[in-house]
Amino acid sequence: MVMTRFDTVVLQQKGIDSFLSIPFGDMIIFGSCMATAIYWRKKPEYHRRLVFIASCQLMDAAIGRFNFMLDHNLFYLALDGLIGLGMARDWVVDGRVHKIYLYALPAMIVVQGFAIYTWRVNPTWWVAITQAILGF
Repeated sequence: MVMTRFDTVVLQQKGIDSFLSIPFGDMIIFGSCMATAIYWRKKPEYHRRLVFIASCQLMDAAIGRFNFMLDHNLFYLALDGLIGLGMARDWVVDGRVHKIYLYALPAMIVVQGFAIYTWRVNPTWWVAITQAILGF
């Protein structure tokens, strides 16, 4: 939020505040996965996969550094591809995909889609929220 405010006030960049939906969505996904993983720390099959999903979610900042991936909204697709590799591992080793993936991935895709929508479309209600957060 500090850098968004800096970009808006000092650098006079327009529309930067709408990007806040991406880190907020990341925090929701990462926090949910890690909190659930901590709750299920005594169930290693659940815990391991939830920590893996949360770790993959953190990769969007790294993948988003590639301009092509960011400009074409492909960074979340790349993250979901990493999770898909975890699903493929389960399929090869266990003969099935673990149910954590079947519940977590669709929920993640919904949050990711909503974050992309609010970033790219920047509806008026989101503008009001970001302006209030940034103190404008």
